[in-house]
Amino acid sequence: MKDPDSIPQVGELVRILSGRDKEQFACVIEVIDSRFVRIADGDKRKVDRAKKKNIQHIEQTGIVALEVKNSIVETGRVTNAKLRFAISTYIDDNFLKEGE
Repeated sequence: MKDPDSIPQVGELVRILSGRDKEQFACVIEVIDSRFVRIADGDKRKVDRAKKKNIQHIEQTGIVALEVKNSIVETGRVTNAKLRFAISTYIDDNFLKEGE
């Protein structure tokens, strides 16, 4: 994990700490400023209705989904399917192994 004062980067997976989506994972699709980011998961929270979230209400995982980051950098957008794939892949690989 990173320093709690650090700003998440585009494509980084985060765990939501508060609100209706608490304990779920999402991906940062835009950094608004030093306090806020926009997050989406491609399923319940689609890209076109991304949630503006205070960075104090998310936990950074330190994992950056390169396919999501590259898509946003190159085209300025990302598909919901790509978000779903990235989140499920990284969650399966990194967080389910801890509980086994």
